[in-house]
Amino acid sequence: MSLRIVVCVKYVPDATGDRHFAEDLTTDREAVDGLLSELDEYAVEQALRIAEEADDAEVTVVTVGPEDATDALRKALSMGADKGVHVEDDDLHGTDVFGTSLVLAKAIEKTGYDLVVCGMASTDGGMGVLPAILAERLGVPQVTLLTELSVADGKVSGRRDGDAASEQVEAALPAVISVTDRSGEARYPSFKGIMAAKKKPVETLDLEDLDLEAEQVGLEGAYTKVLSATERPARTAGEIVTDEGEGAKLLAAFLAERKFI
Repeated sequence: MSLRIVVCVKYVPDATGDRHFAEDLTTDREAVDGLLSELDEYAVEQALRIAEEADDAEVTVVTVGPEDATDALRKALSMGADKGVHVEDDDLHGTDVFGTSLVLAKAIEKTGYDLVVCGMASTDGGMGVLPAILAERLGVPQVTLLTELSVADGKVSGRRDGDAASEQVEAALPAVISVTDRSGEARYPSFKGIMAAKKKPVETLDLEDLDLEAEQVGLEGAYTKVLSATERPARTAGEIVTDEGEGAKLLAAFLAERKFI
């Protein structure tokens, strides 16, 4: 029986762009270019490595987001994933991590899975709790923050590195895992892979397809809410010290005044 691997990926605003909030205090995604979250590239890479070592495996990438989120799927498909699932619905606007986990759980159940692979966090939110919530919704074990992993004999096992120690952990499949940015460098899509990705299937689903109501997601269904936001003040010009033989003393005085030394 084929090993069914599902990778959750997210389309995020480019961190190098000029990001802003919209009037409803959600991220203004139209004001900046988006891309596949860098931390999710590690999840795709590990899923592909597991598939390459298995006798028979299929890798499906799933995302929840606006129309442009297809770009994140295509990047993962060009790396080598087999097919994509895109959950797109206007009522998803403003969905928080709890609503997103619900939508992903429904989509993953509909797709079918043995192993769900996630990145350690999203680069736009950084909460890092989605894999755990997703596992709870699916009713399966979670093995998170892995730096090394393998799948064999119906189990996923790996190493989790902490500040003071490393742990060896394992769980029976089906399971949800997350991998860190130290799990292995993500591969670059080849030209052949980029061209092949254009022909790979991407299924589009909406809330009705997943038997979900608009009230369960979006801003209305969110457990969290941004009450206010203030733009970061512009950087001011620093103090220029002209070194006429007293530069070291002036620098030391500057640091001492601010209690850096």
